[in-house]
Amino acid sequence: MSAMAATLSRFGYPSCKPNAPASNGVLINLSSWRRRSTMAAAGGRRETKHEAAAAAEEEWRSYLSPERLEVLTQLEPWVEEHVLPLLKPVEASWQPSDLLPDPAALGDDGFHDACVELRRRAAGVPDELMVCLVGNMVTEEALPSYPSGLNRLEAVRDATGVDGTAWARWIRGWSAEENRHGDVLNRYVHLSGRYDVREVERTVQRLIRSGMAVHAPASPFHVFVYVAFQERATAVAHGNTARLVGGARGGAGDAALARILATVAADEKRHEEAYTRVVGKLLEADPDAAVRAVEYMMRRGIDMPSALMADGRHDDFYARYVAIAQQAGTFTVSDYCSIMEHLIRRWGVEELAAGLSGEGRRARDYLCGLPHKIRRMEERAQDRAAKAGKKPTAIPISWIFDRPISVVLP
Repeated sequence: MSAMAATLSRFGYPSCKPNAPASNGVLINLSSWRRRSTMAAAGGRRETKHEAAAAAEEEWRSYLSPERLEVLTQLEPWVEEHVLPLLKPVEASWQPSDLLPDPAALGDDGFHDACVELRRRAAGVPDELMVCLVGNMVTEEALPSYPSGLNRLEAVRDATGVDGTAWARWIRGWSAEENRHGDVLNRYVHLSGRYDVREVERTVQRLIRSGMAVHAPASPFHVFVYVAFQERATAVAHGNTARLVGGARGGAGDAALARILATVAADEKRHEEAYTRVVGKLLEADPDAAVRAVEYMMRRGIDMPSALMADGRHDDFYARYVAIAQQAGTFTVSDYCSIMEHLIRRWGVEELAAGLSGEGRRARDYLCGLPHKIRRMEERAQDRAAKAGKKPTAIPISWIFDRPISVVLP
C-alpha cells in the first residue's frame, strides 16, 4: 500500500474496515492520541481496550436520553421547510434511461450503434479508473444497508415504513433518489464490455450480506455527522472520476461516462447539503452535545459504506482497493482533509463558544486542529515510504478478468 493509501485506510473514502487493527505507523500514532486523551480519565494509567470501549458506548448512548431526542422531535417543522425541499419531484428527476442507450427509443439498429460507440469510448479508459468506477458502483448498489441504518435512529426513523413525519419522508425520498445511482452505473458496467460482470455482481452481494458498521449506530447526532461527511466524500469521488474519464483537460475521452458520474455527483451534493444543514441546526439547538458528537465521529474516523467490500480471495482486498483509488486520484488523503476542513468551516466549529462545557471546548479545539495533524501524518508517511524504496506490486483484479494493477503495497 502506498504511504498516502495507508493513511486513507484509516481515514478516508473508500475508507477502512470498521475496528481494523493498527497495521502501520500511521494507525499507531492515531491510536496514541486516543490513549493520551483517555489516560487522564483513568487516573493517569493507560485505559484498557475494554474500558475505552465501555466509555465510548456510554458516551454515545447518553444521546438517547429523552431530552436529547426531544431536540430531534422539535426539529420536525424545520425539516419540513429546510430539508425536504432538497428532494426533487419524480417528474423532474433524471432516470438511468436518460443517460444510456434506450432500445425502445433507438430501435434495434440505433441501439446497436449506440452500444458500439459506448464500448469504443469505454475501451480508452485505463484499468485503474475502471476499477475505481466499480468500487463506486458497488457502494451505490449496497443501498439496502443505508436506509436500514437510518431507520435504527431514535426519534427520526420510519417506524412503519409509511410514516408521515418529515424525517420518515426524507429517508424514503433520499433512498429513492439514491437507488438510481447504482442502477445507472450498473447498466454502464454491463454495456461497456470491460468487466467480468459476474465477479462484480458477487462483490455487490457480499457487501450487502456483510452489512456496514457505523460508530454510535442509534444516535441521530452522530449518524447525521457520518452521513454528511459520507455524502460529500461520495460526491468528490464521483466528481474526480468524471474528470479523469472525461474528454476535457487530458481525460480518458469517455464523455458519456463523465456525464453519468457528474449527474450522480450532483445528486450527492444535494444530499450532502441536507445532512449538513441538519448537523448545523443541531449545533444551534444543542451546541455542546452536537460538537462533542462531531468530535466523537471524527476522532474515530469516517468508515465509508464500502469498508467491508471483498473479492472472496484476499483478506486485504479493501486495502488494495484503497491503494488503487489513491494512486488513480479518485479519492485521496487530501480530499479527506479538505472535506473535514469544509465541514468544520460550514458548521462554524471554530466560532463556537456559548453553551459549551469544558468537554465541548476541548472537542472544538481538537476538531480545529485535526486536519493539520492528518496532513502532517501524510507527509511523514510519504517520507517513510520514499526511504523504504518499495516497488509497485502487480495486483490481479477479478472485476477486470484478473488484469493486474500495479500499486505499492506494505
